[in-house]
Amino acid sequence: MCGRFTLTVPVESLIERFQVDQVPFDYQPRYNIAPGQLITAVVAHERKKRIGQLKWGLIPSWAKDEKIGYKMINAKAETVQEKPAFRNAFKKRRCIIPADGFYEWKRNEDGSKQPMRIMLKDKSIFGMAGLYETWIAPDGQKVHSCTIITTKPNGLMEQIHDRMPVILRREDEGIWLDREKADLELLQSLLEPYPEEEMFAYPVQPMVGNVKNDVPECIKSL
Repeated sequence: MCGRFTLTVPVESLIERFQVDQVPFDYQPRYNIAPGQLITAVVAHERKKRIGQLKWGLIPSWAKDEKIGYKMINAKAETVQEKPAFRNAFKKRRCIIPADGFYEWKRNEDGSKQPMRIMLKDKSIFGMAGLYETWIAPDGQKVHSCTIITTKPNGLMEQIHDRMPVILRREDEGIWLDREKADLELLQSLLEPYPEEEMFAYPVQPMVGNVKNDVPECIKSL
């Protein structure tokens, strides 16, 4: 799964990386992003990229209660076209979740777990494949939410966990965001593990296990 990640870059880097005009919210570097929170996301509208915030934990349009979102923080690449909660969004409502690292917990031989931060070797921003939905609450309020798609692990990740987020190749991001793309086979082909030779991992402090800790110390190497 993917249950925590980071986006610590300056806002200028985010604008340049995704070629958007502006970031229309109070962007702050984040060191321990968790489910249920508002997270930065990129969508395409009329073939133009826009950046905004979505609640992490997808709430299907047919849901009776928004609490279902806590069970929908991830969507498996292998079943995303079949699951009722995700299949319509996969066709028309795809997004990119910017990050510069994500956390996973590696089980040690003694049964304890060591949190690891995983990044690209060049430490650049990357885009995780996501889906989004709009849910209308009983009081009429709209809630815009999202999920992060996961896939099988690459060689690096299989030593840490049995899943990893889908990291899109930069050249494939336009295809993923294009709402006119109806070739589901093509879209499905993008949901592969990112090359292990382009990634690295390092151990971090156990403090990242507490969602209240969202400080630079979270990403410091042990």
